[in-house]
Amino acid sequence: MRSRQIKPSDGSGGLICLVRTASAYGRKQSLCVELEVLGEVSTTVCLAIDYNEANEDIAMDGGIDMLRREVKIVGTGKYLPRERVTAEEMDRRLGVPSGWVLKKSDVAVRYFAGDEKASEMGARAAEAALASAGLAFSDIDCLLCASGTMEQPIPCTAALIQQAMGQGDSGVPALDINTTCLSFVAALDMVSYMVAAGRYRRVLIVSAEIASKGLNWQQKESAALFGDGAAAAVIERTAAGEPSCILHAAMETYGAGSGLSEIRGGGSGLPASLYAPEASADFSFDMNGSGIFRMASQLLPSFLDRLLAASGLRIGDFKLVIPHQGSAMAMRLLGRRLNISKEQMMYITPDHGNTIAASIPMGLHEAVKQGRLERGDRVLLLGTSAGLSLGGLAFVY
Repeated sequence: MRSRQIKPSDGSGGLICLVRTASAYGRKQSLCVELEVLGEVSTTVCLAIDYNEANEDIAMDGGIDMLRREVKIVGTGKYLPRERVTAEEMDRRLGVPSGWVLKKSDVAVRYFAGDEKASEMGARAAEAALASAGLAFSDIDCLLCASGTMEQPIPCTAALIQQAMGQGDSGVPALDINTTCLSFVAALDMVSYMVAAGRYRRVLIVSAEIASKGLNWQQKESAALFGDGAAAAVIERTAAGEPSCILHAAMETYGAGSGLSEIRGGGSGLPASLYAPEASADFSFDMNGSGIFRMASQLLPSFLDRLLAASGLRIGDFKLVIPHQGSAMAMRLLGRRLNISKEQMMYITPDHGNTIAASIPMGLHEAVKQGRLERGDRVLLLGTSAGLSLGGLAFVY
């Protein structure tokens, strides 16, 4: 905590008060001031301030980083739907030569939901996460669905997951957060503040994605990438003396890239009532893969530099980097441009495909399951999403 002495302006040297500030990075933050008047603590006042460049020294020179949160992930879970689809089967569905899908995507196996619902898949992943934490649904007090696809426009998918878990009468608040492929990272970032502050004791975050029903099968290269599935994590406040915490998180959005990855139909701009078979492309996933690759390759290195500088770490300080599993090409870009070693990279694309927002928590679950993470290890979650957005979260497991 930063301390400053405030003395009389006449230079007499008497101490009026000692101001201790808990400052933070960010544009608007809380400023807590403890006033010690004539050697006695008088009161502590918390104010909302508009942070600007003029008081940057307060935040950077000895201040407490308020972006650090004492929370930990206590359980993870994953669910893959029943239909197993090999690369050879995808070759047949796409009408391409044998071996084309594996060569283009590096996805040997992915899973499709068929008649399974996203809420059902999310419920199974959530139950697995609770079981791994040794908890019951009654132990959580908030349920978040962090997904890029929705089961239906209304109500939120989190409410449907709650019902699918048999907890429809629980009253536990349920809400959705959608930043497409970065939804899990955004949800973990946002809700961790509430857990650290005591607003919630434990939060269950679920990402449940069905990409297969929205694919444009005429765009063969993008259709070859995706799979369905769900993953979940439970977070709670870190106990005293434990190392687990969130160190830093950041997200940047560049709307100039909003047309690179989209589904135009289904919202108020192009409502479902206008659907027609001849216009079905507007209601299917449309991705400019090369455009995303170019834009991300330009923006991601400097974004990571800023994130690392703010967290006070280097890429080599992380035991694992768990990226969004967008494509094999994206994984190669991350490794090459960001100097991430092969040993650091959590790569699950070959046997999952791109599962949108579920890919990062799936990677986290697999890392824990495979014994690649131990308490106290530093981890970096990193990726891009439609928008075009960049996101990252550094934490101690």
